[in-house]
Amino acid sequence: MMRKIERQNTGLMAPGQDLVFTGQAGLAGAALLTKAKRRELSQWFSDEYLDELETSWEEAVWRKLNIEETEFGITETEPVGEGGVLKAVWNLTGAYETGVVFTLRKIPVSQAAIEICERLEVNPYRLYSEGCFLLTAERGGQLAEFLKENGIPAAVIGTIQSGIAREMIVQDGRGYLERPQPDEILKFKEAIYYERENFGSNRKE
Repeated sequence: MMRKIERQNTGLMAPGQDLVFTGQAGLAGAALLTKAKRRELSQWFSDEYLDELETSWEEAVWRKLNIEETEFGITETEPVGEGGVLKAVWNLTGAYETGVVFTLRKIPVSQAAIEICERLEVNPYRLYSEGCFLLTAERGGQLAEFLKENGIPAAVIGTIQSGIAREMIVQDGRGYLERPQPDEILKFKEAIYYERENFGSNRKE
């Protein structure tokens, strides 16, 4: 049985709607890890590369366009913060007690974040992602194109389903989304120092 997650809902999200991701998963967390593990990472990356990554996520924060006033049929919004995109999918579907099918590889992730995560052995999809959002919409493809035209990475990553199954398509097949794990950044507690006030602002029980 799916446990209902309490949040303020619009009540408009429904099966058949597109699930859209905006931003770049794990970029904020990768930037914080870069600050915290700078000496270690400098073995593999140049100072210029690390400097750019440290500041890039601030520039990538979702721009507040009036997309709710457009004709894309947006029905719900879920900020992606602590716990990363996988936790956000869990929270959103849990709030509506509904299912979802989504493809992990369709979620936008910057190459820089991937490289940092590989070196530190963390999962970018379970990593702090301030500035990213999940949106549900009737016309998600058009919405994603609109966002990209305005400089915001976006992609339709799946669809809302009837029932309660949270299915995730991965490279070697399909599986079910697991209960959220602690944010990967918590493996490096010194990283939280750089974002102490903001980290946890999106915390959900």
